[in-house]
Amino acid sequence: MKSPKECQNLQEIRTEIDQLDRDIINLLGQRFEYVKVASKFKTNEISVKAPERLQAMLTQRRIWAESAGLNPDVIEEMYQNLVNYFINEELQSLQNNR
Repeated sequence: MKSPKECQNLQEIRTEIDQLDRDIINLLGQRFEYVKVASKFKTNEISVKAPERLQAMLTQRRIWAESAGLNPDVIEEMYQNLVNYFINEELQSLQNNR
């Protein structure tokens, strides 16, 4: 993988961005695998939604975003959307296992 400064043209930059996006999506897939296993330890809607955990997680992601020079509002929204998707999947799984 080339660093941004090593890229000689727009195509090289796009290639590196595409690879990063592929890596990010693969990592999100891994994260989802953990979510699916975690759902086995949850017994009801409240334990799936875990509002205290969600808020603590979002707060930490905001801190990490700021440290990385990213807009914490954007990162929080992205994680909120991602976690809402995962929560809906967990709730559906919980419903199917009843």
